[in-house]
Amino acid sequence: MTDDKTQAPKDEAQTDPAVAAELKGVPEDMLDSNDESGESALDELNKLQEQLEVAQQDVLYARAETQNVRRRLEKDISDARAYAATGFARDILSVADNLARALDAVPLELREDERLKSLVAGIEATAREIDKVFGTHGISRIAAMGLPLDPNQHQAMMEVPSTDAEPGTVVQELQAGYMIKDRLLRPAMVAVAKKAE
Repeated sequence: MTDDKTQAPKDEAQTDPAVAAELKGVPEDMLDSNDESGESALDELNKLQEQLEVAQQDVLYARAETQNVRRRLEKDISDARAYAATGFARDILSVADNLARALDAVPLELREDERLKSLVAGIEATAREIDKVFGTHGISRIAAMGLPLDPNQHQAMMEVPSTDAEPGTVVQELQAGYMIKDRLLRPAMVAVAKKAE
């Protein structure tokens, strides 16, 4: 008497070692090729093998999808941290603009007046402090004057006839533009040179 669990059918084992290895644990009477139940057992085994392969593929796809979702979430969290101050920064830009306008409104002769010197110095110190805070949070001013118009950073408000500057060059900055890290916070409002007629 032979051990059903250790010996594969002789004809199958002799023809294909891979089949013999797969069928090693299957009882010999279930694999008898003359028996219809043996054929159905082989068919069932093949179906189970196919289902296993499909399940393994599904697991691989699920793992890949999970990694992609995790990476997207990590990027979203990183962006949220990096750009969380965007709304507040846009609001504070108007304060910086008003300080710059206040400094520009004081004529040179009044800046030397002893009564206004401390006021001007206070406004200048506040403007410097705002610039320092902007730098700490990755907010930087966009360069504009004398540069070619860059539609990604500049917004042309008007054209000015000029013989000194090349057409398309920024000749006047109407409002400063700012970046927050690598994103545009506010475009610079500029006047652009055109050919003088």
